[in-house]
Order: sequence, then C-alpha cells, then structure tokens
Amino acid sequence: VIGGGGAGLAAAVSAAENGATAILIEKTAALGGNTVRAGGPYNAVDPQRQEGVPAASDLAMESVIALTEKEAVSPEHQAWMDQLKSDLDAYNSGDTTKLFDSIALHILQTYDGGDYAGQLPMIEKLVEESLPTSEWMAANGVEWKEEISTVPGGLWPRAHTPINAAGGDFIKASEAKANELGVEIILECKGNELITDETGKVVGVKAEMSDGTPVTLNAKKAVIIATGGFGANKEMRQEYDPSLGANLGTTNSPAITGDGIIMAEDVNANLVGMEYIQSLPLGDPETGALNGWMGAIGVEYYYQINKEGVRFMAEDGRRDTMTASLLQQTDAMSYVITDTNRESEGTEVNLWGDNIEELVKNGTIYRADTIEELAELIGVDAETLKKTHEDFNSYVAGGSDPEFGRKLFGDPIETAPFYASPRMPTVHHTMGGIEINLKGQALDKDGNAIPGLYAAGEVTGGIHGKNRLGGNALVDIHVFGREAGKNAALDN
Repeated sequence: VIGGGGAGLAAAVSAAENGATAILIEKTAALGGNTVRAGGPYNAVDPQRQEGVPAASDLAMESVIALTEKEAVSPEHQAWMDQLKSDLDAYNSGDTTKLFDSIALHILQTYDGGDYAGQLPMIEKLVEESLPTSEWMAANGVEWKEEISTVPGGLWPRAHTPINAAGGDFIKASEAKANELGVEIILECKGNELITDETGKVVGVKAEMSDGTPVTLNAKKAVIIATGGFGANKEMRQEYDPSLGANLGTTNSPAITGDGIIMAEDVNANLVGMEYIQSLPLGDPETGALNGWMGAIGVEYYYQINKEGVRFMAEDGRRDTMTASLLQQTDAMSYVITDTNRESEGTEVNLWGDNIEELVKNGTIYRADTIEELAELIGVDAETLKKTHEDFNSYVAGGSDPEFGRKLFGDPIETAPFYASPRMPTVHHTMGGIEINLKGQALDKDGNAIPGLYAAGEVTGGIHGKNRLGGNALVDIHVFGREAGKNAALDN
C-alpha cells in the first residue's frame, strides 16, 4: 500500500483482515495524510442517529422534491428519482416532524451536486456502503458521537463525527488495528515507480527512503495506490485548471502532490476529471488551512459576511458556488460569525482542538460581548452588522432566508460572547485521478483493469464529478479503501 492516510490505512487493515500480508509505505515521518487535517465529518444515512433531528424546512424539502423532477440522464438515474418519490410518499404518510433522509436522497444529492459528471454506480456504492463501513470502523476502534450535523457543502444533516471531532481519530484507530494485524509500516519511504512484469501486471514499487536509500518492494498479489490528490502541487493544479491562480492556499498536507497519479499514468492508467478542483470559502487567510476558526460544529450555527458587514451567499450551498461568491467580494475576504453556543461553551478548545484563548490572543479570531463591539474589532460598520445579525436571527426563527435561499438553520446566534473568524478561498479537494471500478481496480485507457493495481481515496477520479459534497470524502476513502484492500487480498 502506497500512502499512509485514511485510505491507505483502511486498505492495509482490510487486506490484512482478509488474510494478506500487508506492507504500507508513507513518504512523510508520520501517518495521517489529509485525513489527519479533517474535522471528521462522515456522511451516512443513519435512521437511529437521525431519529432526534427535527424536520427540514419547507424550502429544504422543496429542494428534495426538485431532485425528483430533473430530466433523467439515464434509466438508472430515473430509477433513483422514482425511488426518492416513493421514499417521500412513505415519509409524508408518517411522522413529518422528524428529519427525512434516504439512500436515494444521498445518492441524488451527490450525483446532482457533481453536475452528473460522477459515475452513478460508484456513487451508489459510496452511499450504500457508508453506514456499514462506519460500523466496520467502529469495530476497529473509532468511537462515534451520537449527534448529527451538516458539514459546509454537505447539503443535509447526516454528518457523523468521531468523539474528538477530528480526522486524527480515524488514523489513531486504523494504525492501532494495523499494528494488531501485523501490517508492516515504513515511514519516510516515498514511492517513485511501479514495477511491472512482462505481461504488464504490477508486481511492486520502487521507493526511496528520506536519506536517499533505494527500496524495492515486491508484491505477490497487488499494489494499492492511496497517495491522495494533488492539492498541494501548484504546478499540477495550474496544468489542469489555470483559472485557480498559482498563489491560492490549500487545506492539504504539503505531501499531497499527485505522486500516485503520476506513477499510475506511467503504467497506462486512465485519468478522469483532472480539471475538477474544489476550493472552499473557509480557509485561513495566512495558511489556507481549515483549522483556527469558530463555527465548525455545523453550518447551522453560523453565517458569513464580507468586509462590508453583509451576507453574500447561502452558507449551506455547494462548495464551488460558495467559493465563487466569496471570490467576488472585496479582497475575497469574509468573516464567519457565530456565538459561544454548542462549540466553545464549557471547553477551552474549538472543534479543531485549537486553544480558543490563544486564537483570540494571536488575533486569529475576534471575540466580543456584543455584535457592535465585534464589528469594531473587524473594521465593519456596527449598524450594518447589527442589521445583518438581526435579519439572520429572524430567518432562523422563521425557517426561511428571503435573501439567499439558505435552507438549514439551527439556533439563533444570540449567546455572548460572539466570534468572528477571517476566512478566504482555499484549494481543498481534487476530484480527478485514477479511474477505478467497483472493486477498486485501476483501469487503463481502454477501460480494462490493470492486473495487480488498485487505488483508493482522493488519488482516484470519477466518483464525485465536478464538485464533491462536504462529508463525502471520508466516506470515499474508507469505503473504497476497505474494498480495495479486500479485493487485493483475494486477487489471484
């Protein structure tokens, strides 16, 4: 297994569980990849945990109904629209005070959210296996919270989070399970080239230790590439989407540079969707990172303003459209406005584990006892922000946003102290990569499986289409990591 993030560890654990001897190499000095930087949101339709979530607003339900009225792009798409209609009929004949959700809704939101450029069979597997895979993760040491939330760009309240609300929980559990199963983990070992035999089967990888020592790893069954995307490779980003600009920051680990994609292409792997690169409107202005802000508990509990002190978008929209809206604002700068409710009350750290007092002291975030004082701290007109704030709370109370059509609301933002977190666009996810089939096998340019080669996680393409829903990436890496590991172990 090449890559020690969430997908690679899931693949190694799954392979070992299915009787294989697994070796995992990771080019950095620690496991984790991008997964360790994630806040941990994992989408799954989960009737048990969603039982206590109140019904969605009328506007949100209208968006669900709209998904049943699209022009079908295939018979399979039509079948899922028909299934969603049936699910809605069943819901409307029962208790409509509770949240509606279904497999069909998650599939159609993912398919529609990627502008129908994702491969529907892959989306079906992603969604249908999300809950069973979360149970597999729990059996392997992940402890899930009972609460459900909506991650920014996730569109619906189905995001599960681990007990510490951090991707590091997944890495910790997977590493412990990998060690228990005897997986050999080699750190500071960078894969450079796949080895093929005379028939074209992938039989190993040429790698290099950080001190320059060459390493050759031979695979009796298969090689699994799980090296992540290319969000931290500015040259590669510019090659596939020059419109991004070379100076845009990224939430990604510096190690996420497209290594596996390049290696796979050298053995004739087909690449799909490489031009689809997702940015978020929630990056740190200095680093591009996702940490260092208040409000990450869920999009229901914040709103976002520009430097003029007014909202400019529906904060629960698609990530690509939200980022496009932010790019049109003065200096592409925004502030997330939230209060002490739910996230910081009774704790010294935010959802990312950042010490709140240190964030305030360092000027990373701003805190005040009134909205007017907060406005002064961030340099916006106090009366303007006060009106924005009052309008937003009225939308929460009424369950409707006449300005931008926001659909998801939680509690009013009225519990002092109030927080403002500066946020700017940042590259977050690359939807393109190695094309795989439902078994996780890498495909060549003719659509045939490349013998001995599997891939999982962000290194792959063709699942999310043009835009990935928030909360679907951690599902992707674990569902397809598990699948690739199992099938590689059984590969004869």
